[in-house]
Amino acid sequence: MPDLSRLGIPRIIAIANQKGGVGKTTTAINLAAALVEDGMRVLLVDLDPQGNASTGLGVPADARDHTTYDLLVESADLSDVIRQTDIDDLCIIPATVDLSSADIELMSNEKRSFLLHDALRQPAMDEYEWDYILIDCPPSLNLLTVNAMVAAHSVLIPLQSEFFALEGLSQLMLTLREVRQAANPKLRIEGIVLTMYDRRNNLSQQVEQDARDNLGDLVFRTKIPRNVRVSEAPSYAMPVLNYDSGSLGAKAYRQLASEIIENNQEVAAE
Repeated sequence: MPDLSRLGIPRIIAIANQKGGVGKTTTAINLAAALVEDGMRVLLVDLDPQGNASTGLGVPADARDHTTYDLLVESADLSDVIRQTDIDDLCIIPATVDLSSADIELMSNEKRSFLLHDALRQPAMDEYEWDYILIDCPPSLNLLTVNAMVAAHSVLIPLQSEFFALEGLSQLMLTLREVRQAANPKLRIEGIVLTMYDRRNNLSQQVEQDARDNLGDLVFRTKIPRNVRVSEAPSYAMPVLNYDSGSLGAKAYRQLASEIIENNQEVAAE
């Protein structure tokens, strides 16, 4: 394990893409596990009403008594909503389908876009000494995703290696710009990670070339391969790093975690 100094305040990263099926939740789960392997303490906030990140980390639906819905809508205490997973130093605030009504229920709240921001900055957070807080956003640009962007220091964008992959980014970038202007001027793009990448496929290579030509250094060096072990791991309620530590998918997420740690140490030093 590398000798890594703590970053001080936790770095909050929203993992977002309004397009579904791009590997967003898979990235949230496995990046969290890889950061823990690197000696970090990590909290994963499940902000998707589907609750797949919660399921993927072994929190069954009938055991989610207190969730992100309670945190946002009911102003629940952190100690009530944070759950320890089976992985040391990795905790989660789980989600249920109740969260799907949050947009409507919060519409009349004047601070509706800042609820997650304020919740993650309660004085009680200091007791946990998180290094990273990852937010798994829903596959839409709704109030929940805006809450995540207002709360976060940066946004990590999974990009599936397929035709039309870049087309959906324009609306996401517009939302990022609006959040910067209205609520979070320091919000930055953590990076864009290519997922489901098949190096034998000319299309994957073309998508990568297009992404690097258009987005330059925002695209991570690491590419997440299309890997059967990554697909199998959620059915065993564990990250691929625990399910098959030597798989190509596990190695890729470790590389991604190293890039993110390096990036954030540089940001912290500025």
